[in-house]
Amino acid sequence: MASKLEADLHCPVCYDIFKDPVILTCTHSVCKACLQQFWQTKPSRECPVCRTISAPQDEPLTNLTLKNLCESLVKGRGERALMGSEVRCRPHNKKLKVFCREDRELVCLLCRDSKQHHNHHFCTLEEAVLEHKRKIETNLKPIKEQLKAFKEAKIISDKTAKKIKTQAQQTEKQIKEEFAKLHQFLRDEEAARIAALNEEEEQKSEMMKEKIEKMSREILSLSDTIRTIEEEMGADDVSFMLNYKSTVERAQCTLQYPEKVTGPLLHVAKHVNNLLFRVWEKMQDMIEYAPVTLDPNTAHPQLILSEDLTSVKWGDEKQQLPDNPERFDECASVLGSEGFDSGTHCWDVEVGDSNEWDVGVMAESAQRRGRNMDENVSKRWIVRHSNNEYTARSGMVSFLRVLFNRSDIPLTVERNPQRIRVKLDRDRGRVSFSDPDNDTHLHTFTHTFTERVFPYFNSTFPMKIFLRKPAITVEQHRRRRGQLKCLPQWKMPDLKAYTCLNGNEQER
Repeated sequence: MASKLEADLHCPVCYDIFKDPVILTCTHSVCKACLQQFWQTKPSRECPVCRTISAPQDEPLTNLTLKNLCESLVKGRGERALMGSEVRCRPHNKKLKVFCREDRELVCLLCRDSKQHHNHHFCTLEEAVLEHKRKIETNLKPIKEQLKAFKEAKIISDKTAKKIKTQAQQTEKQIKEEFAKLHQFLRDEEAARIAALNEEEEQKSEMMKEKIEKMSREILSLSDTIRTIEEEMGADDVSFMLNYKSTVERAQCTLQYPEKVTGPLLHVAKHVNNLLFRVWEKMQDMIEYAPVTLDPNTAHPQLILSEDLTSVKWGDEKQQLPDNPERFDECASVLGSEGFDSGTHCWDVEVGDSNEWDVGVMAESAQRRGRNMDENVSKRWIVRHSNNEYTARSGMVSFLRVLFNRSDIPLTVERNPQRIRVKLDRDRGRVSFSDPDNDTHLHTFTHTFTERVFPYFNSTFPMKIFLRKPAITVEQHRRRRGQLKCLPQWKMPDLKAYTCLNGNEQER
């Protein structure tokens, strides 16, 4: 009955207990401030409950009866709250002054001397409060550490979400610039690719949004838990001990620490990888084709990639990029955007006159974090130019270190190559290196690959993937009824393959 009465004492606008209520001509009552604010949004002076319009001259009067009831209700609540803070011993109506360690409860001095607590151990209220607050503080430390971890993870996620937006804008701009070179009939293709980009952006932005919202909720939950515990610890001693069990249970509530999201960034290479080549069939025009494109999500923060992802150079300072697990953080390295688990693949790298570079392939599971990449040598197959010397490095190097106390396999090069050709035969387990300008073979690795390998590039000097110009040839195929059909085919420049016999490279 009391709860029903209190419900009738709530304003229909602010849903709080009436403050300075006024009564309208329709007999409905509203807070005076709520009514004035409601009328400011309406062209007429209507009732917020029944919409009855009051005349301009009918000024609402104060509902004194309702006002007195509300003030009495508020005053009664305050008195009950004040009385509830002075808890006494029920059997003796005495103040609770000591704490029984066996029964783990506060008792008065008469209870202490009663048979119920015979031979029990007691301590003062102050000692019990100090002891139990220390326990709660111990339980509170990991929660605070967890809150700190969530806040740090949220900052990283916020940066990642902003980077996704930036990537989307830059990629969209790049796509539009590429499509501006094409004729009007390619507009539909442009729209389709932008739509795919926006779809991926929306999906990954939504993924990050959900992750951020989840962490925000968990941060809020942990913050509320900490604030509640600290408020309970700051209460008077009696209230603290009465709420001790619930406080301990609340302090023992923990959440799983946040984890870094693998691969949250946009797959930029998917949208710009060989963009002109993929629409070549609709144009029948001469275009340049990149057999390998670079993956910006793996590049060291100080490496600057070109818009078409075919060249890389060393920048003056580190870029503000997300510290995603796929990225090289110490070595000046970057991987190709596509990994290979089958087939034959070939690409040329323009190294120019630079004196420091590594070119080759790298296993997908190879370590990318830290500076000491030598520990990962068994998962890289590269040719290196350093200090005017050319060397080869692979999993065999570790064995050679033991036999010959050498870290690299020296290579004999008569003329410094401007380009390095890398040919990967994934099925036969071969990685060959050569100088395509003078058709000179440099080295060949043989290995039984068990996972995907990616093109690998390492240098603080400019490097560029050599772009090829494919040609169209027409072959005639005879049909059953003697008719001829012309089929266009792709024809790439002939590449020589090599085989290793008795340790020497011979042309096959």
